[in-house]
Amino acid sequence: MSTTATAPQRQGRGGRERILAAAAQLFAAQGINATGMEQVAEKAPVSKRTLYAHFRTKNDLVIAHLKGLVLSGDTLESVLAREDIPPRERILKVFDRLPADVGPVRGCPFIDAAAEFPDPESAVHSYARDQKLRMVQLIAAAATELGCREPLALAEQLATLADGAASRAMVLGEADYGRHARAAAEILLERALPDTN
Repeated sequence: MSTTATAPQRQGRGGRERILAAAAQLFAAQGINATGMEQVAEKAPVSKRTLYAHFRTKNDLVIAHLKGLVLSGDTLESVLAREDIPPRERILKVFDRLPADVGPVRGCPFIDAAAEFPDPESAVHSYARDQKLRMVQLIAAAATELGCREPLALAEQLATLADGAASRAMVLGEADYGRHARAAAEILLERALPDTN
């Protein structure tokens, strides 16, 4: 009886983390819908039983992957929540070079996920939408700190620029494409600041 009780623990130790790491690599390399659960299990490596014990459905895995990205601090949105960076710099860092160490340049993972799960009622699409709305709130908060006029309208404009730059970076394969949007963002910020004369 003790053998039966300990065997699943040995097999599952670190399994969730390995599954999420494998899913992240595969999703980045080939997209979410093109990645099968069997591929994830093989790359992890874990048994299909262990995979489904941690993630009952592929949707569960995708949402856990997206939540892991948020917690990792490796998203464009995460820099906006950093209190160690002045507000103007936080906003402009959204336009920094995208990570492109290995494989193709990927844009915003939340836009990618929403595109692959187009039904607005799906859990994945809803989570992606929530993150994009959070991004606008974070930009608006930074703009408010700067004393910008109409911070929410400015935040929508800057988020649109950032999302467009991330999408073009992915399509064109240019990790530093955000430099173009950053130039426009600097103009928008200058115009939104109160007159000091």
